[in-house]
Order: sequence, then structure tokens, then C-alpha cells
Amino acid sequence: MSAVTLLLTCLLLRDVHALSGNFWHITDLHWDPTYEVTEVPERVCGSSGGLPAAAAGPFGDYACDSPWHLIDSSVNAMKAILPDPDFIVWTGDDTPHVPNKDLGEEKVLDIMRNLTHIIKRVFPDTKVYSALGNHDYHPKSQLPAGPSYIYNQTAEMWSDWLEPESRESFRKGGFYTERLLNRGGFRILVLNTNLYYDQNQVVTDAEDPAGQFSWADGVLTEAAQKKEKVYIIGHVPPGFFEKKRSKAWFKPRFNQRYIDLVQKHHPVILGQFFGHHHTDSFRMFYSSDGSPISTMFLSPGVTPWKTTLPGVVNGANNPGIRVFEYDTQTLLVKDVVTYYLNLTHANEAYGRWEKEYRLTESFRVPDASPPSMHQVLERMANDRCYLQKYYEFNSVSYDLTECDADCRVDHVCAAREADFESYDICLKEAGAPVVVGGALLPLLSVALSLLSARWF
Repeated sequence: MSAVTLLLTCLLLRDVHALSGNFWHITDLHWDPTYEVTEVPERVCGSSGGLPAAAAGPFGDYACDSPWHLIDSSVNAMKAILPDPDFIVWTGDDTPHVPNKDLGEEKVLDIMRNLTHIIKRVFPDTKVYSALGNHDYHPKSQLPAGPSYIYNQTAEMWSDWLEPESRESFRKGGFYTERLLNRGGFRILVLNTNLYYDQNQVVTDAEDPAGQFSWADGVLTEAAQKKEKVYIIGHVPPGFFEKKRSKAWFKPRFNQRYIDLVQKHHPVILGQFFGHHHTDSFRMFYSSDGSPISTMFLSPGVTPWKTTLPGVVNGANNPGIRVFEYDTQTLLVKDVVTYYLNLTHANEAYGRWEKEYRLTESFRVPDASPPSMHQVLERMANDRCYLQKYYEFNSVSYDLTECDADCRVDHVCAAREADFESYDICLKEAGAPVVVGGALLPLLSVALSLLSARWF
């Protein structure tokens, strides 16, 4: 190779590298300050609800939320793996799955302060975009559509990360927007989707709680006019939980409004990043002619806690953290790399965070764009081996059992159809029973609400 050719090759590689950026996504830490390894498995942690934490160790137990050792390990693993990310996305749920009577406003805020502090200490010079989870409030999930003490205290807590205008917006309703990394042409939209959660009894009759939909529509309309590209982050996602058939998180009218918002503004939306499920999954959004227009990435949680949602089998996960690689010129999501801690091995030997998978390698797609993620979905639907790989990653390599025909329907329909009616059609076309209500639905909803006090 001549000196000129070598120089040109080096310059080309430098330019390609310059086009790539990286950011961390961390979610659902759920720190349980009561966690303590004892000789009585039922007393290890409050978040187990009295269930035995039979394999409890320094990094936790699948029956429990995160001990501090796991929190510390996860944030320091981020620093060791990618010490200088462009920014961090943190999508909430900080407190443990315990009854409201065991918390209170100050305990919730204290937990949030501790987690904020460790992220600031480990990444002192990194911009963090933070969204509230349904557990980041007291009482849990009851986030209001207007100013509150917790909104105000959190705005102060995150003041180093928030621009002055963002702080004011956050105080009013828990949401904000900023230029991404203060760069022209890029924007981030941080939503408080807990306002749309079906467990939120404070927001009941409002068609647009806190005016957030109208506000987001305005932000995205202006972004289009300014030729900006946008990332959207939030905690509770629209659509359905892939591990529980017909279990939606949004109230129906809010679910439809969110889908309408994405369909209207998809040319400027380059990525959506959410949590809440604790699992590794994604949701597709399509145009009226069926073209893939947007993808919502649901990142796995740090907490290994096994959900108490009735009907879910093997509902725990290994702790996970995630790097997104993106094009710094277009915001296109180029790749996704998930790192995890095998909790069983960590407790038996040492806590080594390792790469679980890289999306483009494991799923054989060129990037993480909507057309590529549509390919992933279609292969899941038609290739059992491909589906099995996705299924094992879904629980962060915790549940390695076979994903059977019913399992395939649940995962494929949840990823394909965020719309309520289209989801039911997907189930029917697959010959799967649909959970519908008629006269039974109101009674069923009340029963589920009472049962779900500790779900997610």
C-alpha cells in the first residue's frame, strides 16, 4: 500500500468514526434500601413481598429489587465500558416495589437523590436527560397534571442537567424539551407518560393531561419547520406487554393520541427510548399504507425483580444496561449493544458485566432503522430459531425456555401493533384468544387495578 493510499484510508476511517456517536440508556434501577442478606430468606428485602430470596447474594436476588451494590456496579460498569458517552438517557423508576405506606414523599426523593448523586459522581461532565417513572412519585403512579412538591424538588435535584426553561416546564408537568447537546438541528423531547398510565387515578377525565399532547405537537411541528431531528424519551410506553396477553399500559384514548402524534410527525422522530417493562423489546409504528416509520426501543432494567403480574411466567430478568450508537449527522440509530450481569454467576463468583449482544450482528440487519427493525419483526414471526434468540434476549438471558406458538403470538403482536384494535386483529389472525370485556370489562378492570398495586 502506497503512502498516499494509506493516508486516504486513514482519513476515510477518521471521517467514518466522526459520524458515529454513542449514548447510554439506563432504566428501572428500583433501589431497595432494605436489602440485606440474612439467614431468613423471607426477610432479605421488602420488595419480595414476603417471598423467599433463596439465592440472595451481594448483587441481589431475582425476588428482590436492586441492592446498592448492584446499583453501584451498574453505573461503574457504564464508566468502564464507555467512559465518555455523548450523553446519558435515564428513564426512571427508582424506588422499590413496596406498598405506599412503606415510602412517603421524602423517602421517594431521598432514593432519587442517591441515584442522581452516583450518576453525577461517576459521570460528572456528561449531560443526562432524565424522565420520571411511575415509581418516582408518592403515592406511586399518581403523577398529577400540574405543579407539585415532587416535581419542584426533582427539578432542583436535576438543575445541573436542565436548562432554565426546562426546569420551569418540568415543575409544571414533569416534561421538557431541549436542543440535544445544545446543537442546532437536533432536539430531545422528554415526556411524562405516567400521565397516561392506566393505574393513574389522579388523571381521569382529562383529554390532554397538563396539555402535554398539544405541547408535544407544537414542539414537533416547530422542529419540522426548523428541519430538526428529534429523539423522544419516556418511561411508560404505549401498546402491550409482550409477556402478558392484552395487557396495555395506557388508557385507550391516550394510547391512540400517542400513535397519532408519531404518525403525524414521524419524519422528524429518529428514535424513541422507553423503559418500564424491565425486558428487552421494541415497538414498531407504521404509516397508513403499512410502511415502517418509527421504532420505540424498550431497554431492559437494572433491577432483576420478578414481576407479580398474574399470568406472567418467569417474569424476572438479569440486570441490563445499553449503549446506542447513532449517526451524529442524522440521528439515525445505527446499532444497539446490550451489556448484562448474570446475577447467579455474579453472586457465586464475581460481578462481571459483559456484552450480551450487538443488534446488527445477532439479528443480521444493517442498522437499527425502522425498515431494519421491521425485518427483525418479520423474521421473528417466521423463523423459530430467530424468535428464540429474541426471546432469550428479552429477559436478558434469564429465561432460556422454549418460546412456543402462544409465546410467538404474544411477542410478535406486541412488537407489531401498538394500536388496540390492530393488536386484537393480530391475535385473531393468529387464532389466539383475545381478552375482551363487554359487560365484564369494567369489573375486570377494577379487579386488575386492585391486583396490580405492585406490578411495575
